[in-house]
Amino acid sequence: MLIQSLMIIAAPEISKRRGVSEVIKSTALRGGYIPLRTTIFHFFAPVICIGSGGTVGPEGPAAQLGGGVASKMGQLLGLSDNRRRIFTAAGSGAAIAAIFNTPLGGIFFALEIVLLNDFQSQTFSALILASVTASAISRLFLGNLSVFHFSLPQVTDYEHFYLFIVLGISTGVLSVLFIRYSWVIDKWLKKKILKLLPQWLVMIFVGLLVGLCGYFYKDIFGIGYIGINNILASALTWKVVLILLAMKFILVPMVLSSGGFGGLFAPSLFMGSAFGYLFAYAANYLWDLNLDATTFALVSMGSVLGGINSIPISSILIIFEMTKNYSFILPLMLAVVISTMIVQIGVKGSIHLRHLEQEGYRISHGRETNILRSIFVKDIMRQDVALIPQDTPLTNLIGQLLESKHNTFYTIDIKGKLVGTITENELRPIITEYEHIRQMLVAGDIAIKEVTTVRETDDLDHVLKLFEHKNVDQFPVTTGKTNEKIIGTVFRQDVIASYNRESLKYNLADGFTRELKTINETGTSRVADGFSITEKKVRKSFVGRTLAQLQLRTKYNLEVLMIRPYISPFADKGENNFIFPDPHYVIKEYDTLVLFGADDKIAKTEKWS
Repeated sequence: MLIQSLMIIAAPEISKRRGVSEVIKSTALRGGYIPLRTTIFHFFAPVICIGSGGTVGPEGPAAQLGGGVASKMGQLLGLSDNRRRIFTAAGSGAAIAAIFNTPLGGIFFALEIVLLNDFQSQTFSALILASVTASAISRLFLGNLSVFHFSLPQVTDYEHFYLFIVLGISTGVLSVLFIRYSWVIDKWLKKKILKLLPQWLVMIFVGLLVGLCGYFYKDIFGIGYIGINNILASALTWKVVLILLAMKFILVPMVLSSGGFGGLFAPSLFMGSAFGYLFAYAANYLWDLNLDATTFALVSMGSVLGGINSIPISSILIIFEMTKNYSFILPLMLAVVISTMIVQIGVKGSIHLRHLEQEGYRISHGRETNILRSIFVKDIMRQDVALIPQDTPLTNLIGQLLESKHNTFYTIDIKGKLVGTITENELRPIITEYEHIRQMLVAGDIAIKEVTTVRETDDLDHVLKLFEHKNVDQFPVTTGKTNEKIIGTVFRQDVIASYNRESLKYNLADGFTRELKTINETGTSRVADGFSITEKKVRKSFVGRTLAQLQLRTKYNLEVLMIRPYISPFADKGENNFIFPDPHYVIKEYDTLVLFGADDKIAKTEKWS
């Protein structure tokens, strides 16, 4: 721990860029860029931590190492940010595939964790190639055996499958408790202890605590694979397994929060195997069920791994590829899905994304979300709305419907406020009785009173989510949160068309990555007849405001494709060369905007300086 603390003192900024969270940050915000010195630093730091007995795992650092090497290769090959992003994700997945000898697990680890489920066909091909290659090389040098050794698990009878549901619930609760305990320890150490004591002293104390526990129970040291194999072989008593589970649960967050380097994969597997063994032992002891402890330990390994790290598919595939037993996958899927669901309810999101949010980063799930969040309802709404008073007789309503091009009418009160909506679905049931009721009903009688509305300041990401939950093709746009005056409508097809247009612009810009990286030499890069990409220093009035507040699309008819932040002369020149900002990005002094638009609109930006 003393050596690690000295490394942190020597390179404080680099030491913070650790683990899977750093890989997610690089792919989401920096086009897959990871500095080489960060990769080198986090090659040695986890080795020292784990080699000296730190009770953490190597998988997170290995994923960072694989991503860092792939990122450097992408830089040397001069790849675009999008392709380098895929390279980085593929490198991380390949590292996981090599460690566990599970190529499918590595592929879906990269998709679920690093790329935040941003699935694309070309991405999937790259992940397959990288993971299969890494797994083949791993088998060549390390053999075709799993790191875990166990007899073929015996799946219990179907009448006892409810036990896997109980196991999934239990491991889900265990995962939530571990995550919340980790947050408490991290907050307690950083906000209280580290303000009173130097970090090197805290790290030494935690190291001594780990050493003291390891003196009595050696299986707690290091990665823990030996301990997992002992549990799978039922070579330990239930009391020892219980103590090991408690130690792992308590010590891992303390090691990581105090400054140690390592990952959560191996600790998750260790706690899962211990909990599953204890679960089977307790069931056999209390109800004389004769359950196979190895089976429950393996299922528990998958459910705790999936729960803590929010990777249900990856954890299922990793454990399944290790067992190579198809009958085993049913209880495994059942427990993992339940455990992950409980964690999502209790934690609401990935532990890695929550960690980044605590650092001040807002990571969107793919570029699509950022595009939709950058466009607002007022940019695409239609102002041609069919409004009728709620006291309009039914005969007049039918006549207006037959003559109007609209298929949706909005009813308003005498003050002009929205009170309901009428579509053909509401009119069709009363047509058969029209002759008898036409003099009795008015528009307000058949209108639907519960109307979902949006505001002109809402972004399209919010609107599209509403369309997913409501079976309608349009929403009325009002002036406030309550059903006030209606000022327009927004259609589902308009939202999709707007996204397609903006996505095309971003893809076009990505295809001109080489021009973007040299654009400062010429000032402008022509991408199509009448359209160009240019760089402009931000105006002083822009500083301190978000992109959403600036509304450059509305005011200047220009798209902000990327931002080149200011880089000090002493900083790494490659890092943050370009970033894809979200609408909440706050403009900083000396930032440079990469703008796309018509040539005549770009010409007007000359007045900015």
